[in-house]
Amino acid sequence: MGVRLEGSEGLFWREGRGRVGEEKAKVMEVIKGRGTALEPRNRFERLHVERVSGDEDGPATELYSDLSKSILAENDSPDIQFRFGINPYRGCEHGCVYCYARPSHEYLSFNAGLDFETKIMVKRNAPELLRARFRSSRWQPQVVALSGNTDCYQPCERELGITRRCLEVFRDFLNPVGIITKSALVRRDIDLLSPLAEVGAVQVHISLTTLDAELARKMEPRASSPQMRLSAIEALAAAGIPVGVMVAPIVPGLNDHEIPSILERAAQSGAGCAGWTLLRLSPPVDALFEDWLSQHYPQRRHRVLHRVTQCRDGRITDSRFGSRMRGEGTYARQIAALFSASVRRHGLDRQLPEPNTRAFRRPPQAGDQMNLFGAG
Repeated sequence: MGVRLEGSEGLFWREGRGRVGEEKAKVMEVIKGRGTALEPRNRFERLHVERVSGDEDGPATELYSDLSKSILAENDSPDIQFRFGINPYRGCEHGCVYCYARPSHEYLSFNAGLDFETKIMVKRNAPELLRARFRSSRWQPQVVALSGNTDCYQPCERELGITRRCLEVFRDFLNPVGIITKSALVRRDIDLLSPLAEVGAVQVHISLTTLDAELARKMEPRASSPQMRLSAIEALAAAGIPVGVMVAPIVPGLNDHEIPSILERAAQSGAGCAGWTLLRLSPPVDALFEDWLSQHYPQRRHRVLHRVTQCRDGRITDSRFGSRMRGEGTYARQIAALFSASVRRHGLDRQLPEPNTRAFRRPPQAGDQMNLFGAG
């Protein structure tokens, strides 16, 4: 494969397999199983690597060890209800083209496009770091979110099991946890979620963007199918685990008309509440999403982008707290009204029970207790 490198010294080429010497490299228009084929320039790097040619099916997923010394990320956004979150993985193989987390990959010297879904940072020591944090006398029991940024049940979790090991820690300490995911793999861990549910220390939200399987495959290529997500809601509810649905993101002109049907199917499957957020297109996600529309829904491109800007005061994005999650203007209010009417109709206009922190405990470690006579 040939790559084109752009740095502060200008443009040069390193030769490999494939054609080299072209003035501008071409990227594949569509890569099967990936949300985007684009590799936009990292805004924070002076060196840029661009693929010239590759395998027909595109690059394989690469896993990198993340040697973080701490595991809880602290949040101070007024738009988000939790203070602490855990992300066992950075980057996400689900490949959702609209993902608001894509720009965070640029801080790792990767790009927010194809790199975000093919180069995954793995925190293999996350469970041990979490256990140490909970054992500390300075820890005050409170809700911790799993998947605050990227999905904790993305495909590599099936083999690595880091999220499952983290849930073992939550179970041992009975510290409340909130999970949001697009993956039906969460059903695997019902045995760990059930003890937490018994003391009111867990909530799960399944993100369900569309019921259209074809749209889901294009927009969220490696996430579970809509039917599998509904099955996950059903399985969690049947096990007595509080579960809700997130219609997120709502894309004006693309899936907003599905709000009533999504909520109806979620309620039938056992969801106890529902929430929503509006599409957010911070740079460079805005360019990725526009390219995706051109590739997959060219006939809808103008309408979708026009309606997005209608909800964003004439702009493609809005980073202001308060309005960034729901938008503003006439069209945004229409979406909010449709959602509000639909949740009332299907009995989803309520909150899941407040997570319980009173059951928190610190299980003894080996060697914590002296024998009966105090010998040691």
